[in-house]
Parts: sequence; structure tokens; C-alpha cells
Amino acid sequence: MGRAGCCCRGAERLASPSPVRRFRPLLLLIIALCCGAHIGQCQVATPQCRIQKCTTDFVSLTSHLTPAVDGFHTEFCMALRAYSACTQRTAKSCRGNLVFHSAVLGISDLMSQRNCSRDGPTSSTHPEVQHEPCNYHSRTQHAHAHAHAHSHAHSHAQGHDHGRDHGHSRPVYLFCGLFGDPHLRTFKDSFQTCKVEGAWPLIDNDYLSVQVTNVPVVTGSSATATNKITIIFKPYEGCTDQRVYQAVTDNLPAAFDDGTVSSGDPIHLSAGAEGATGKVRALWISERSPGHHVELHAGYIGVTVIVRQLGRYLTLAVRIPEELSQAYDATQDLQLCLNGCPGGERIDQAGHLPLPLSPPALGLQLQQLRRPSYSSQTQASPYGATQVFSVEGAKERCREQLDVQDIYFHSCVFDLLTTGDANFTVAAYSAQKDMESLHPHRDRWRIYPRGSATSTFHSDSPPIKRLALLLLCALSLALM
Repeated sequence: MGRAGCCCRGAERLASPSPVRRFRPLLLLIIALCCGAHIGQCQVATPQCRIQKCTTDFVSLTSHLTPAVDGFHTEFCMALRAYSACTQRTAKSCRGNLVFHSAVLGISDLMSQRNCSRDGPTSSTHPEVQHEPCNYHSRTQHAHAHAHAHSHAHSHAQGHDHGRDHGHSRPVYLFCGLFGDPHLRTFKDSFQTCKVEGAWPLIDNDYLSVQVTNVPVVTGSSATATNKITIIFKPYEGCTDQRVYQAVTDNLPAAFDDGTVSSGDPIHLSAGAEGATGKVRALWISERSPGHHVELHAGYIGVTVIVRQLGRYLTLAVRIPEELSQAYDATQDLQLCLNGCPGGERIDQAGHLPLPLSPPALGLQLQQLRRPSYSSQTQASPYGATQVFSVEGAKERCREQLDVQDIYFHSCVFDLLTTGDANFTVAAYSAQKDMESLHPHRDRWRIYPRGSATSTFHSDSPPIKRLALLLLCALSLALM
């Protein structure tokens, strides 16, 4: 085996105790970035070294998990023990392989951080799935396992390569969010700021309907905000009857319109059922903060909805399986989450959000209102907490809660300049946190406004990537 390139020299030191142990997770991340870069592989694994298969299995076992899910710790520790067992089985053939040693140390650190015991049950890469027709995760896993077994047998009969990926993987989830003036994040991670006054459908398919009503925020401005949300969970044979949930300003109920808080037969806790333990209903509501934060969980279709009231207005975040989002006909094509806002309703300019001057009407209104007392990250300011912000003043206020100047930060600044309502700062912060808890792809969390310095840095420019990776390699060697 040839010597490692990039940042691999001195890697053997990582296998022994180091005086900079607290920097180990950083070093492992740097090594992984260097060794996975397109500018060259650090070390070539022999065919017998199956560390890549171990890592792929671990990612598959944990890709659907989020820390907000009750039961996350148990499932994550089981996956870690399975990962560790896999590395032990391939240890001899992977001797001297940097990726292998990085994985071993990474597993050890994660076990320590999560307080995982070394002994205990492990996850199976081919688990026996208990088929529950009203549990979307169970239902899809059962279907995928059956399809995979069928294709595996067929490939044997035809003499095909049955080691390839036949596409029977975990279901793909999509995210959509709406907050502020309002700002929309679509299923395709397109970020838009729209007018859309009145009632508009966000989602409308065979399983779920979500509609919002937006009203003008300030006289003289085209900006609107959401004061009503209607969610219809359509009937699903054998699992639930139709249920309707409706929230309006100052009325964020913890029940459906008929007074019920759940529907359907009990199902086992699935990984997507946040906040639950043991068994839950096929459809149920969780009140996280009375009058401020409600979550709706539809386990039978794998959907989670978060509704909040911050100040006078509502925010919404939705996670839904991609295959269900596509179940609609030509009469249901007006869906903001799916296709974005119509061109005539857009305030942003193809991703660029121009910062407005305070409307004259706003200045006259705010002269009659008191200045706000700033609130915490989790509590909205009282009604009437408005003032005229300068651009720098708005940025300073938004920095107190949003430390990364991505599109959520810029939306916060835009909202403060447009409305003078400090509650929109909390709305942007909460919308970002809801996105992080529901969005399935961490690498897509950050969106930067078109033309910003940060977006230029995050471009796909190969020279910038190469320079960044070389700097990371140099840093790793210096720390070692």
C-alpha cells in the first residue's frame, strides 16, 4: 500500500493518546474532508478493507434520526455498536488505513459523548421490520425489503450483478417553511419573499392540505404575514378519518376542530414521531408551549407539522415524504411549497432580497407607540412592541439571535425594516430552529442571499474548495 497523500502523514499518532484530545473531533473532521476531497485520495483501501461498507451501513441506520426524537439515544447507540463491530471485523485488512483509524476514533468519541455502553444490542443492517399498515416508516421499510428480496432473487436467476443499488432505500423527505413577511422555503430549498395576501394553498395532495391566510402588516407596505393556518389530514382507509386543524392569531389549539387530540389505532413509536414514547396514535397532536407552539404528527403518512404563534402572527414548518408530495392532479398544481409563489407575488428579485426603507406610514404609526423591551429567544415581545429601525440597528438586533448571516438573518433584517415589529426577530430564529429539526439534509440548511460575500464563499468554485482543503490539511498537521 502506498504512502498517504494530502494530510495523512503522522496519522498513526491519532491512534495513541494525545495532549490535544479535546481537538480530536475537529481533527477527524479535517482528515475526513481531506481524504474525501476530489483533489486526490489520501490512501487507497485494499479490496479486503470494508470500512466504506461499515460507514455506509451506519449512515443508513442513522439518516432518519434527529436529536429531537425521543428514543434517539437508544437507536443511535445501537447503530454505533453495530458500526464498532463492523470495524472490528475488518480491522486486520484495514491495518494502516487512515479512514479506518479515523472511524475507530470517531466511534469512541461519539460513544463517550452520548454515554453509550460498549455492550448491548446492535442495529441490524437488515432488520426484521414489524409490518404496521398505519406506520409509514414501517410500511415503506416492509415494502422496500420485499422489493429488494424480489430483485435479489431475480438477479440470481438472470445472472445479473446483484451487488448494485437497486434504489430500494429509505424514503426521501422534503421540508417546507413559512414565516415572517412572509418568507417561504419550498420543497426545492428555494427561498422566496412574497406578498400572497389572502388565502393560499401551501400543500394540496391526496393525503394532506395546508392553507394559510395572510394579511397586510403595515399600511402602505405590500408585506403581509400569516394570521390563520388550516390543515386537513385526509381520510386514510384503515388508519384515520379526516381531521381538520385550524389555528388563528390568539387561538392555537391543542386539538382538532372536533375536540379530539388523536385518531386511529395505536402504532409503535417510529423514528419520525418526535416527542413520543412507547406507542402513539396514527395521528396525534403535541402541545409544546400552550398558545405558542403545537406539533402535529401523522405517523401513517410520515408527516410532521410545527405551528407557532410569535407576536400577532403564525409560522409553519412541514416535513413530508417526497412520494406523497407528488400525489396530486392537475387541479392541485397551485401549491406554494411545491412550485413557489407566482412571479407577480414575489418581493425578492430571483433570490436577492432588497432591504427596504421604512415606509412613511410606518414612521407615522410608530410615533404613537412605545419602544419595545427586548425579549428572550423563546418568548415573543408584547403586542405594539414596534419602532423605526435603521439598517444597522436592524442588523444589530438580528445578530443577537442569529449568529450566521444566512437568508434567515437577512429575512429578519428585512422584516424589522418593513414592520418595526421586534417579534419578527424571534420568528426568524424559531423558523431556523424548526428547519434544523425537520430538514433531512444538513448540507442544505444554509442558504445565502444572491450576491452576498458569504454566498460567494459557499459557491462550488473548485479553486476555493482546493484552497480550503489544503488549509485544513495544514491545520491538522499543525495540531498533531
